[in-house]
Amino acid sequence: GNTKKDFAYITDLHYEHKLWHNELNFYRDEIKILQARLEEIVSKNTSNEVEMGVESFQNRFDLNRKHISEIKHRIKKHEKFLVNYAKDHPIAVDHVHFTDHTDIRENFERFRELYREMKTEFNRFAVKWM
Repeated sequence: GNTKKDFAYITDLHYEHKLWHNELNFYRDEIKILQARLEEIVSKNTSNEVEMGVESFQNRFDLNRKHISEIKHRIKKHEKFLVNYAKDHPIAVDHVHFTDHTDIRENFERFRELYREMKTEFNRFAVKWM
């Protein structure tokens, strides 16, 4: 059967950390592009409706940036724990069953969903006001 294991090997955790870190940097950079687009919209429109939308998206961009920092911090903390463990137990470390970092993964997947949603809504908003 396809039972999900709740442990992971250190190499898998390192690997996943790297992928996540890379993806988070991508989102962070993409927000800069969305931000520039938002400023373009501001410069072209003065209506109240636009202003409200702009404020809302500005808040969501800020929130996403904050979320990215938080997840990165959690990854860094876990990475540090693994590195220290490996230093203290150099022989056995590759065979140790570490608790899988499901909490970080779930948090990240939720972030991904909310980010995608925000981006879709923002693009709709941009099309309407550009």
